[in-house]
Order: sequence, then C-alpha cells, then structure tokens
Amino acid sequence: MSMYPQELGTIPAETARVARAAYPKGSLAIRLRDALGGIYRDELFTGLFASRGRPAEAPWRLALVLVLQYADGLTDRQAADAVRGRIDWKYCLGLSLEDSGFDASVLTEFRERLVAGQAEALLLDSLLELCRQRGWLKAGGKQRTDSTHVLARARSLSNLECVAETLRAVLNDLASIDADWLAARISHDWLQRYGHRAENYRLPKAESQRKELAEQIGEDGLFLLQQLEHDETPKALRELESVGVLRQVWQQYYEVKGGRAKWRAGPQAAQSEGVVRSPYDPQARTGKKRETAWLGYKVHLTETCQSEAQTDDGKAEALAAPHMIVQV
Repeated sequence: MSMYPQELGTIPAETARVARAAYPKGSLAIRLRDALGGIYRDELFTGLFASRGRPAEAPWRLALVLVLQYADGLTDRQAADAVRGRIDWKYCLGLSLEDSGFDASVLTEFRERLVAGQAEALLLDSLLELCRQRGWLKAGGKQRTDSTHVLARARSLSNLECVAETLRAVLNDLASIDADWLAARISHDWLQRYGHRAENYRLPKAESQRKELAEQIGEDGLFLLQQLEHDETPKALRELESVGVLRQVWQQYYEVKGGRAKWRAGPQAAQSEGVVRSPYDPQARTGKKRETAWLGYKVHLTETCQSEAQTDDGKAEALAAPHMIVQV
C-alpha cells in the first residue's frame, strides 16, 4: 500500500451541526478534535508506507481511531463500527455523515505497520510535543514511575507440561516443513506421547511416574537435538525458532551427563534470561506484584505528578496542567 500525505481538512458542516445537537455538552471524541485537532499529520507516517501501490486510509485518521479505541476499550471490529455509526467519532475524524468507514482489518494492518517500523512511540511523542507547545508540559517538574502487568497470550504451564509442549511444538514445526525427515527418525510411540496437547489431567498423578515421564521426554528431546545437528540435516530445520526454544528449555529443566538427560528439581536459567514458561510465547515471564501473579510482561509508565508550583514570592499555587504519561 502507498500513502500520499493529505491535509487535515475541515469538519463537514452537516457533521458538525448534527454532532453539536447530539452532544450539546460535548464528548471525549469531540473535545479531542477541538483541543488537539492537529495532533497527528500524515507526514509522520510516511516511512511506514511504500511509494507505490493502492492508496491507504489517511494515517492521521487511523492513529486517532487507535487512541479512541483504546480509551473506550473496543475491539477492532467495534472501533470500525464506531467510525461508521457514531456521530462524535465522525466529527473527530472529519468525516461526512454518509461515510461508510473501513473494514476492521485496516486497523490491524496499521497497528502491525507501527510495530514493524518501530514507530509506536510516534503516537505518544506527537501528543507530548503538542502539549509542550500549549504549555501543558514543562521541564523541571516532578514525575513518578509505576508498573502494571500485561498477560501473555498463552496458558500457564507446569514444569512437566512445559517440556512436553515444547517438544510437541518442535515436532509440529518439523512435520510441516519436512515430514519425511521427521518420520525417518521417530518411532510410533512418539505419536502416543506427543499427539495430544500436554495437560495435567492427562499426565500421571504419582510423583515417580511423572519423573519417569519427564526423563523420557528429556531423552526424546535430546535425541532430536542430536539428529538436528547432523551435517545432512536441512538448514531450514536447524534454524527453526522452536528448535532454539527447545535447546533453551532443555538447559533449564535437564542436566545432561553421559549423554543422558536428568530431570532437575526445578528450572534453572541465567538471571538475565529468565525461565521460559511457554514455547508459544518464549519471551513471557512469571511476574508478581504484591498479591497479583501472572504470566506475561510488565509495562512501566512514567507520568508527571506536579500538584503545585512556587510563585515569585515563594508561595505555592495549584497547577492547571493535568497529570500526563510521558514515557512508556
């Protein structure tokens, strides 16, 4: 897709009239357009689009939709419906009442472009720059940083589930690329062990049986890694991401001595790497903050927190500027 920068333009007269009648006291979307109408410009996003191809939706408009979507907690489909049906959103986006909007997939594609181009900060930085120009954000004030949790899109696994699912994920990837290579190296009992998703209710209950199964999985994984290291193994198989995860997980959960994989009492990993808890999101980590525990990530937010300022005569006066997030 290509993008040709367009001016912000004015709000259609009929859209403005209907929006003011429907929201006499205004709404978040209306106030956003009135106070920060020029927050985003197409030129900011030029580097994310090709110079040739089908014209894209105006990036400044899609960026505003992402902000409104987050504020209202909407899915992409709900946000696309709001663009079509909500008068205050049409006002904010400068659309005519007859505008049919766009498909929900457009938001997904635009978000992916922001992430792939490492341009996520544009949405916040543009706001902060405008706030500096308006005098709402000044240097030298107080700020504070706090954190909150972000859940991984993966279920939390026990240690035994983790190693079994890690090996099953590798087998599925290998089978999808070169099923013949895999079939020539595994036996039928592998299908019985790894043909179904690993879940605790399927696993043995006795501790001795669970340890025996864990060491059998360890032997299977070690054998597979050794087969992958052979010179005749296709390069595409050795370089699979899931194969790298398999090596990392086996280093955590097994101690290899004399060519045998011995099950550890608990996972071990370098302090800087952390323990992999799911092969489907290897970057996710177990987090804990006060009473909350989760599998996923932690996001740090820094906001201004200046509540008063000193006047020339040394007296404190309240600030009209709002608290603002300045770093994520």
